[in-house]
Amino acid sequence: MSQAQNRFIADHVIGLPRSGIRDFFELVAAMKDVISLGIGEPDFTTPWHIREAAIYALEKGRTHYTSNLGLIELRREISAYVGRNFGLEYNPNNEVLVTVGVSEAMDIALRAVLNPGDKVLYQDPCFVSYHPTVLLAHGVGVAIKTDAESAFTLKAEEVKKSWEPGCKVLLINLPCNPTGGVAERKELEEIAKFAVEKDMLVISDEIYAEMTYEGEHVSIGIFPGMRERTIFLHGFSKGWAMTGWRLGYACAPAYLTEAMMKVHQYSMMCASIVAQDAGIEALRNGDEAVKTMRQAYQRRRDLVVRRFNEIGLTCHKPNATFYAFPNITSTGLDSTTFSKRLLEEERVAMVPGTAFGKYGEGFVRCSFATGYDQIVEACNRIERFVNNLK
Repeated sequence: MSQAQNRFIADHVIGLPRSGIRDFFELVAAMKDVISLGIGEPDFTTPWHIREAAIYALEKGRTHYTSNLGLIELRREISAYVGRNFGLEYNPNNEVLVTVGVSEAMDIALRAVLNPGDKVLYQDPCFVSYHPTVLLAHGVGVAIKTDAESAFTLKAEEVKKSWEPGCKVLLINLPCNPTGGVAERKELEEIAKFAVEKDMLVISDEIYAEMTYEGEHVSIGIFPGMRERTIFLHGFSKGWAMTGWRLGYACAPAYLTEAMMKVHQYSMMCASIVAQDAGIEALRNGDEAVKTMRQAYQRRRDLVVRRFNEIGLTCHKPNATFYAFPNITSTGLDSTTFSKRLLEEERVAMVPGTAFGKYGEGFVRCSFATGYDQIVEACNRIERFVNNLK
């Protein structure tokens, strides 16, 4: 882009990096016979009964705007679901906001609470949009290191070490994309105490909670002093295989929900009514489908983790999500070179760890949200690639 063209672009957008995932997969799109272990999207189709609810909605002529907050029927189902599964109680009338995916929920949460220059603590490695979304809200990102030695668990010690004056928000994703990292209850309780001590707001993205394989999923919002300072984010994309429906939600005390709704009403107005009707059905009758998909992911996880370690790419077993995050430093290649050469030479796509932050170097993200047989073949190709490097 020329200097003359740049004059029309906002400075903070000019400096914004492109998504490392999307850049990499532009290469994939131009190639044939690629097995993709890259995009974080369930390979399952949305369960039929959920799709059927959307079909019925269209047949009934449900094609109009909803309340800015979302359909009250859906908000009631969300309130009940979050209460049952996360131990958090929210009033559906003024503490639940339906959004266009969790990405919008995070965007409006940050835009609603940040003043220019406010600092946001966030995990690293983390999903590619976190730091850019902070920047777009005119905030300053402060990375919290997580590492393979602790299975990328979020540690209270690292949160405290990373904190600096001006940190207004702690943004966490547990379970975490791309690492599958979680936080043990005692660590999360200590982090909660620290958030209260430093008077930080917590934005907690728990979109992968339904894909917890071992242990318990604990929300930071349950600890003393946290309800009034926590924005709980969740949605339908992962657990119910509803990525294309773009349906998420934010739950928070009424004063925070009102602030987010102000941003939401001027940008999105409301989520699709058809998607919202599908969401009602998902929450009412979708538990068995979620369980079936989780069991399939767990079987795939066990396969890829075992194979990576046999190949010599050290990989911890993630307790949740559908991502493995193997260490590729034994090959002598950096993350980007490894990923590009694997794609070119063996037609297997994985994402360089550096797409997820500076602490992702030396790793690649493998999504096992694809067919079991394809994963078997992909692992055979990866093994051949690594052996040819020796």
